[in-house]
Amino acid sequence: MLTAILLSGLVVLITHTLEAITGFGCTALAMPFVTALLGIQMGVKSLTVIAWMLAVFVVINNYKDINFKQYFIICAGMLLGLPVGMYIFRAFDNENLKVFLAIFICIVSTYQLAIMLLHKDEKAENQKPLNFIQKALYFILLVFGGIVHGIFSSGGPIVVLYSKNHLTDKKSFRATLCLLWATLNTIIIASYLIEGSFDRQTAVVTVELIPFLIAGIFFGNILHEKVNERVFSYLVFTMLLITGIFMLIFR
Repeated sequence: MLTAILLSGLVVLITHTLEAITGFGCTALAMPFVTALLGIQMGVKSLTVIAWMLAVFVVINNYKDINFKQYFIICAGMLLGLPVGMYIFRAFDNENLKVFLAIFICIVSTYQLAIMLLHKDEKAENQKPLNFIQKALYFILLVFGGIVHGIFSSGGPIVVLYSKNHLTDKKSFRATLCLLWATLNTIIIASYLIEGSFDRQTAVVTVELIPFLIAGIFFGNILHEKVNERVFSYLVFTMLLITGIFMLIFR
């Protein structure tokens, strides 16, 4: 068990460093490895709590950067889908959804990276006004993101596709998304506690992973300040692509 904890801790260190830089991705990237080491139930629950801790830390320290208008729009969409996802997680085999999600993420992230390479003026692209149909499609995407988050506690890849078009400043992007993860994971953790599924062993493992989380926060905050907006965007969509690939390989 000690080896599994140490290997899981290394995964938490790397993935939570990346989330401390970008504001998303830790659970989706860590999930295949940690669940293989600790089991699906313990792995998902421990990562949910660890991700919640990171999100709360970023929110507290970057409160002024939060875009509350976009936060409430994103919450509205995701909260519609979240209960559906939580029900699916408990009642159905979600393997087919995971494959579909992974392929979707790979296609969209590759497309976005190609667009960035072809269009040097990224801000001009992002600032084009959306028509009603585009806004409706983006909102539907948020609902789907809520469903995914309810199943895997990792709806980040879906929400990022919306957020990169509405939160163009890297500090606002990170802080607003972390407030979202703190909100959603509070609901999920509360459901674990109410149903009594967050047992003592899971709590002990979660505590043992906290030192690795702290190290990830430290390194991630340093790196976040050093990357410029364009490099940040490349990093975001590259992480999305890697997330999709990992979900396909480690399913």
